[in-house]
Amino acid sequence: MPVIRATICILALSLSACSERPAEPESTGNPESAISDARIDQIANEFVAAYYEHYPETVYEIGYPDAPMDRFGDHSEASTAAWHKQVDNWLAELNAIDPATVDSAATARTYVFAREKLQSIVDRRICKTELWNISPTWTGWQYMFASTLAIQPAGTVAEKQAALARLADIERYLETEISNLRRGQDSGYTAGQNNVDAVAAKITSLVETPAEESPFFSPAARSDDAEFIATYTDVLQSTVVPAMTTYRDFLLNDYDGHAGPGVGANPNGAECYAASVRYHASTSMDAQEIHRTGLSEMARIQSEMLQIAQETFGTDDVKGLLAELRTNPEYTFNDEQHMLDYIRAAVARGKAVVGDWFAHVPDAEMEIVAAPPYDKDSGGGFYSAGSADGSRPGTYTVGTYNPTTISIAGQEATAFHESYPGHHLQMATALMNESSHPIFRYMYVSGSGEGWGLYAEKLADEMGLYSSELDRLGMLSNEAYRAARLVIDPGIHVLGWSRDEAIQYMLDHTTQGMDGVTSEIDRYSAVPGQATSYLLGSLEIQRLRQHAEETLGDAFDIREFHDTLIRDGSVTLPMMGAAVEAWIRRQQP
Repeated sequence: MPVIRATICILALSLSACSERPAEPESTGNPESAISDARIDQIANEFVAAYYEHYPETVYEIGYPDAPMDRFGDHSEASTAAWHKQVDNWLAELNAIDPATVDSAATARTYVFAREKLQSIVDRRICKTELWNISPTWTGWQYMFASTLAIQPAGTVAEKQAALARLADIERYLETEISNLRRGQDSGYTAGQNNVDAVAAKITSLVETPAEESPFFSPAARSDDAEFIATYTDVLQSTVVPAMTTYRDFLLNDYDGHAGPGVGANPNGAECYAASVRYHASTSMDAQEIHRTGLSEMARIQSEMLQIAQETFGTDDVKGLLAELRTNPEYTFNDEQHMLDYIRAAVARGKAVVGDWFAHVPDAEMEIVAAPPYDKDSGGGFYSAGSADGSRPGTYTVGTYNPTTISIAGQEATAFHESYPGHHLQMATALMNESSHPIFRYMYVSGSGEGWGLYAEKLADEMGLYSSELDRLGMLSNEAYRAARLVIDPGIHVLGWSRDEAIQYMLDHTTQGMDGVTSEIDRYSAVPGQATSYLLGSLEIQRLRQHAEETLGDAFDIREFHDTLIRDGSVTLPMMGAAVEAWIRRQQP
């Protein structure tokens, strides 16, 4: 929006006025500025606290410490309306503040980020996602519950009581989900039938899993209190399993999803897609432009892949080589342990040299675990942040289903994306930056967040981390994967592509096998726009780096440049650009 762009310009000017970070200009002493600064800080604090009050099931992703621990979110029609009213009020207050009265660069950053985040939430309401959120990926309740309960404390009496209350609350949550889905059907908002089938299958797996092996059992599994374990097991079996069964049976017997994979089948589908791209990628590119960018980038990447194919594998047939890499046992994993060992070795190499490329490396541990049985077919990997105080490590969860069908190529790149120098470094840096406002530590924008992850895969090549040309080809295949997302995501949501077309395009251009590709396409269907954030964000980071290198010449410091990009967390791409411009000015005489 024009007002937001103008505010970003104000932000850039205020940043460049600073001689150093994190030092801030002294207060002007203007009473109006003091009032503006205080209110902006208060609104941002209220927003962060209320967000995780409303969505406590998302805390596992980001490590926010003060969310409710005894329940999941209330997403009933009344609660959602109340949340919308809060968001509207905060946004109205920020819009009423004259940017010229903002006194410091820190407050200017908070002001811009809070406005942009709130506005993106308002704009995305057109999707009415709560009415059709049947998701087989991380936005689905089954994934969020498992991830949340995996970090649920259960040491003290109070913590055990909270864990039991939260577990029992799954019944209420699923009743609300069914009610929302019924309202969605009545008003024309539905999920794709492929995702309905996929989620029903996942829930069946959860229902049939013995209590002690359930991903929801984690608080009890970590306890030696026999009474607590027995009570927790009883709640899981007598309350949660029946609630999940009811939800599953509703999907199978009473829900009809739409035939296509995209949001275009819902009312205002094209508008929803545009708002979703702005929300996730923080860009206003339209669907056609995104699609064209994907095709252009794919051509570039295929050319680079051809060079490795010719020089290392002695072939000009890239498509045939990709098929070979995902089917020939020479290029796939022997078993789950082989896959996990391979990934752990890559992460260890990244961790050993990351200090050569970053001025600040936080002391934060990360563990690598296989996805639980019900979710092993999710493919790829997901990172969840640890705690701000370092007491709980970050977690990289690896999809290990059918490892003999998973190509070795690409796994090192994904490991660097999720760990060092990717998400673990990025998110731990922001999380442990106590001088930063909580809105930067605990809010996430995929454009810079996932853009950084993909940039990290290319940076790992510069760092000398890939162990072979096979793995470098995997890096390019992963980048092709993200280029394919730019082609496919607008394709299925706006341009009329079928699910089969999307699957075939991905198979033709990457090393991913059929299991991974189908789960990816279903993920894109469930979360419109998010898949575009990886390559769009990475391209912007690459552009900013080239600009900084050309402007500064010998004065360019890669370690300081990287710190500038991730110090304030995953801000919007325009804000990241403003921070880099300010850093460039500070380096110039």
